[in-house]
Amino acid sequence: MTRVPRQSFFLFGVRGVGKSTWARKMLPDAQHFDLLDERLFHDLLADLGLFARLARASPPQRWIVVDEVQRLPPLLNEVHRLIAEGRRVALLGSSARKLRAAGVNLLAGRALWKQMFPLLPEELAGDFRVEEVLRHGSIPVVWTADDRAETLESYVRLYLREEIRAESSLRNLPAFARFLPVAAVRHGQKVNVAGLSRDAGVARTTVSGYLEVLEDTLVAWRLPAFEAKLRVRERRKPKLYWVDPGLVRAARRRLGPVGSEERGPLFEGWVLGLLRACRERERLYDDLRYWAAAGSRIEVDAVLLRGSERLAIEVKAARRFHSSQVRGLQAISELPGLVRRVLVYMGDHRFRTPGGIEVWPVRDFTGALETNTLWPSSGRGG
Repeated sequence: MTRVPRQSFFLFGVRGVGKSTWARKMLPDAQHFDLLDERLFHDLLADLGLFARLARASPPQRWIVVDEVQRLPPLLNEVHRLIAEGRRVALLGSSARKLRAAGVNLLAGRALWKQMFPLLPEELAGDFRVEEVLRHGSIPVVWTADDRAETLESYVRLYLREEIRAESSLRNLPAFARFLPVAAVRHGQKVNVAGLSRDAGVARTTVSGYLEVLEDTLVAWRLPAFEAKLRVRERRKPKLYWVDPGLVRAARRRLGPVGSEERGPLFEGWVLGLLRACRERERLYDDLRYWAAAGSRIEVDAVLLRGSERLAIEVKAARRFHSSQVRGLQAISELPGLVRRVLVYMGDHRFRTPGGIEVWPVRDFTGALETNTLWPSSGRGG
């Protein structure tokens, strides 16, 4: 996030993404409650009313920040009362799962829901290199480390120890540890519960629960299919993506140079992650989907929906353009409301094909996101 909302908000994001750092920078005068402080945690666990008494002792206009709020879900009842009194509260966490599972008061719309993502190219500025981001990702705690590979390995161990072990519904940590690299291999693929179950050696119902855990802890997300109804049978299953290429590789225990077979899915997932992050910042679109013709390899990686407008994006890790790379964008050309078709690739040259498809180097794509010019002016009512 680039600015502080005017009203109370939740801010979620994977561990190490910079939520606490952001809050201390943007809200330097706030009253801060860090629930990782074991002494404070146990004091509040024994007496939830203590939180409200401490908060009310500070000036009414002062922001209140609660870090790692998922550690103490009942605290939200006290937060609700403070917000009703006119106080502004920022609630930081790495998972909403325990909050929902506890059935606690989720503030009934009184607080905005925001998400923080790994660092964007514009935030990395002169340090941005696509190859390095694909290899190690751009989660701040990893990016700023002296040894990024070692930090990523430690990150996955910490995730299993702190996030997953804390899940009361997950009693078989070894089974989840087997599932994790299998799910990482499926990065960028349609969700196949039966295949995940077989490869991880766990029941299908268990796999469904594990996928929910990955989503709730913000490590992964599912991209729904788009029904364009273009006179072909269309794929309907969602695709699975991880939030950061470094986490994908760490879960697979592959931290050396990026191999050719993994480059495509990593690049595709990273581009889609940029789209999600920019929606959080600029409200870039209303919904994000992918489109694919069933029983074939013809697909479009991203279809952005904004009102009646549609914008289609295909992502290729190739450094040279070939006409076969735009088969999906050609197939979706008759989609009503389609205002732009873009191929994002790792080459150097920008041009337009005879069929009207725009071919953009990655630097042009990230530049369009930074300047909010992804949608053409004709598609913006201007």
